[in-house]
Amino acid sequence: MLVLRPVELTDLPQLQRLARESLVGVTSLPDDSERLRERILDSCASFDKNVQAHGPENYFFVLEDLTTRRLAGCSEILATAGFKEPFYSLRHRNFTSASRELNIKHGVPALSLCHDLNGHTLLRGFHIDGALARTPSSELLSRARLMFIAAHAQRFAEAVITEIVGYSDDEGQSPFWDAVGKHFFDLPYVEAERLCGLESRAFLAELMPHYPIYVPMLSQEAQDCIGRIHADGQDAFDILEREGFETSSYIDLFDGGPTLYARLASIRSIAQSRTDTATAVDIIDARGRYLVSNDSLKDYRAIVADLDYSAGRPVALSAEMCAALKVTDGSPVRVIAL
Repeated sequence: MLVLRPVELTDLPQLQRLARESLVGVTSLPDDSERLRERILDSCASFDKNVQAHGPENYFFVLEDLTTRRLAGCSEILATAGFKEPFYSLRHRNFTSASRELNIKHGVPALSLCHDLNGHTLLRGFHIDGALARTPSSELLSRARLMFIAAHAQRFAEAVITEIVGYSDDEGQSPFWDAVGKHFFDLPYVEAERLCGLESRAFLAELMPHYPIYVPMLSQEAQDCIGRIHADGQDAFDILEREGFETSSYIDLFDGGPTLYARLASIRSIAQSRTDTATAVDIIDARGRYLVSNDSLKDYRAIVADLDYSAGRPVALSAEMCAALKVTDGSPVRVIAL
């Protein structure tokens, strides 16, 4: 059985393996033991804090196989993007010019560096073993974060964003980066993303032009990358789109990937998940597949389970499910259909 839980310091060696396997562009998962150690300790401290409003907290989760103790993936929530340093994006909107004398009004799409998305909660760091992509385990890894937000809403903002990794080819070349970012720092795309993971995106973003970049002046290949998703990022995009997230007018400033946006009240796993009490049973006449979580903080757990569940009734769980969730008879559990 796979269970989603908060990261622990003992996970560091396996987390390094996940970092080496992760997609270029997942900058919150750097392949560097010291940075990963800092990320783990920061997450542990965030789970320990008594929080009544969203701040700089970072909640890091791992997906663990309880039989083999092998980590199969990880995902993350940053409570407040831009809390410690500006969260930079590119705003993709029309720049309108007009001439009264010629009676001409013309709109040209342009990209402008901004930090409009400061203050939103940010989902990041999604990575899952390739064999589990587009399976219920992938749903668990992504959506259980949202169920955690539902259980601890005071820790998060009223709106959530996430950046989906943009297009790059098999050699790690990004046409968007080559047309935009590479002119301002003599770095290949892969190196720029690596530096963002090790340091921060702010120091690179601050070297980007602070005036509009007119889209028609870019190569067609670069224009085609605006809002384009890397093939390996499609699973993450599809899950969140089904959750109610929508593409916005913002894109990633390095690879042009889309930024998704949703208010908490519009997110399915938050708005539609139900809380009922657990009851341990020997046999389950399963009639549907669900995501199930406890509402704990430091001991947060979530699993995929085949259940016979109806809203307003106790949630019948096997002994194995109860152990994985760290619940007993009468404990509250949160449930939503897969």
